[in-house]
Amino acid sequence: MYDVATRRHALSLIAQGRSLNSVSKQTGISRWCLREWQKRLHPLPRSATACGRCSEPPRPPADRAAYAYLLGLYLGDGCVSRLPRTYTLRIACADAWPGLIDACERAMRAVRPENKVFRVQRPGCVNVTACSIHWPCLFPQHGPGKKHERPIVLELWQQEIVDEHPWELIRGLVHSDGCRITNWTTRTVGGRRKRYEYPRYFFANKSSDILRLYCTTLDRLGVQWRATQHRNGGRNISVARRPSVALMDAHIGPKH
Repeated sequence: MYDVATRRHALSLIAQGRSLNSVSKQTGISRWCLREWQKRLHPLPRSATACGRCSEPPRPPADRAAYAYLLGLYLGDGCVSRLPRTYTLRIACADAWPGLIDACERAMRAVRPENKVFRVQRPGCVNVTACSIHWPCLFPQHGPGKKHERPIVLELWQQEIVDEHPWELIRGLVHSDGCRITNWTTRTVGGRRKRYEYPRYFFANKSSDILRLYCTTLDRLGVQWRATQHRNGGRNISVARRPSVALMDAHIGPKH
């Protein structure tokens, strides 16, 4: 017999996207017990159209580029939440960037074409939302608590998609927690003060794992960056070198 705390712990591991086999090995609880607990305590209907991650053998999403972009948005401003009989994915997009809202909706539809995508207006932002029992399959990083307070590690199949579409991941991260701005400074030339303007990209996050993913991907793309402490905590990643900004402009550009 297992107490309630043990059962809840095991089910929380499964809710994070872990397989029954891995949870069984970690906890010593048989897969039969885990399956029965799922049915009795957390029953979820199976969709008529299963996702690729549920198939045997598991497959990645069909639109890999759209998934890489949506992954970046999710890691920045998204969350997966449990509802009574399904899960919901919400990406918060500021009202100031209607083009970003459209791009987020297109990516969500491309990743889960079987599910409806809708917009929920909130003060100053729009939550682009879709319900599916398969969001934990597609985003196994979900879990209770804030992202910077728990490990965020990509699974092998996710890393393979990021390796194929690194710019899409960077675009999603910048569109969620980043920006492109114009800095300025002054210099004395020939006895006169002159003003110089130059573009710069910023990305800020409190999660060391998400920051590491962003920076290692920039490294592979040949983008030079510099890290500073953010005033609200976490780190601020700046891209200001002219060749690196040109690369970012070619693949990302300012939000709109």
